[in-house]
Amino acid sequence: MHRSGGGIAAALGRSTEYIKDSDKTNGGELIDSYECDPYTAQSEFLFSKRLYEQKTGRDQGKHDVIAYHVRMSFKPGEVEPNQVLELGRELALRWTKGRHQFIVAAHTNTSSPHAHIIFNSANLDCTGKYNDFKRSAIALRRVSDMICLEHGLSVIEKPGLSKGYNRAEYLGSAKPPGVRDQLRDVMDSVLPACKDYDAFLAALVEKGVEIKRGKQLAFRLSDGKKFSRQDTLGDDYSYEAILERIEGKRVVAPKPKPIIHEPAVSEYKPNLLIDIQEKIQQGYSAGFEHWARIENLKRASKTLIYLQDVGLADYEKLSKAAEQSGERFNDISEQIKEAEARMKEISELQKQISNYSRTLDVYRGYRDSNWSKKYYAEHAADIIIHKAAKKHFDTLGLKKLPRMESLKQEYAILAKGKGKLYAEYKQARQEMIDLKTAKQNVDLFLGEPRRQSKTHGRDDR
Repeated sequence: MHRSGGGIAAALGRSTEYIKDSDKTNGGELIDSYECDPYTAQSEFLFSKRLYEQKTGRDQGKHDVIAYHVRMSFKPGEVEPNQVLELGRELALRWTKGRHQFIVAAHTNTSSPHAHIIFNSANLDCTGKYNDFKRSAIALRRVSDMICLEHGLSVIEKPGLSKGYNRAEYLGSAKPPGVRDQLRDVMDSVLPACKDYDAFLAALVEKGVEIKRGKQLAFRLSDGKKFSRQDTLGDDYSYEAILERIEGKRVVAPKPKPIIHEPAVSEYKPNLLIDIQEKIQQGYSAGFEHWARIENLKRASKTLIYLQDVGLADYEKLSKAAEQSGERFNDISEQIKEAEARMKEISELQKQISNYSRTLDVYRGYRDSNWSKKYYAEHAADIIIHKAAKKHFDTLGLKKLPRMESLKQEYAILAKGKGKLYAEYKQARQEMIDLKTAKQNVDLFLGEPRRQSKTHGRDDR
């Protein structure tokens, strides 16, 4: 998330003018706004800032942020210009919850269509401001991915999660060579046929390269905007190096072309992230229709986002993780039950020891009275309590009563451990629910994995 502002109105002006550039927005047709006019947004944002300062009395000075700048990109060939604008507006509304002014513009002048969003840091009533937070870029990406998936569009996978397409593949090709790389390629192509340096320059001109003379020669491609000096092209392209290459004194190895290794059939592994994306984009099949009737694309999108976050792109790993989460949850549940049972046992034992001690003198009097009925009638309640305590000790097989202090210490340790177990219990329960829900959704949505894993389904239950 890029910030524009810092108390300098000119910075905001440059940003807004850049995204509204008519050459990038089809003559200004691909521009929209919310609660402001796109052509006066700069002034409106600044006015909101002054109102905010007046209403709240807060002035952050040079550290103030006037607006935030967001970019949303799409895979080439998947979206129309108007859709880029609509999706950019949807992202802005979801992210700001409709509480901030914003302008949005779709840029379609590059191979990668994208939308620019600039939203006001002050809210609509100028009583509060948007507060950026740690890892907000990750949260923003999730919202953007969710919108794309709900509309059947591709998203870029997290690096390292699976062997899906990377950013270069997402954009349709590897990063295009820079201006200097292109110049070097042209020079490499003409050098073998050149007998001297003048012939080399003439060959470049024939290729459409413009040459500017000065202290250093500079070159510009036919469609280039700037000249590149010869001394910036590298050691193999200096005046002396070119002469040596013409004379055969210097040999430059040709640049190796990138080799794309196609995976063998045996190496292929199903990728849930890609499989689910394809299903979302296809929007067909009985399984999809059943899925849509139960929930809709939002459920599929949430499942995909979740699998990306936890790094589970393999069905077998997902199944194993779901099974292990159930085992962990059950294990923690058993530990809690055991701790609670022992704590209950200790509480009851403490109660009986207390009763036994309190009624011991009465019971001894009863025994010394040779079990007198009159004495019993006078002290029946205490005698009954004393006998119950002795019976409880016999049931536990106690030959010697434990000290009350040791029981209190054991109870305190168990209570502390139980508190920690409850924290793990909540986490394990949520993890189990998330994983088993994701697996159930994958089984329902993709169909085939569900048929392959019927036994897993029984085990999960």
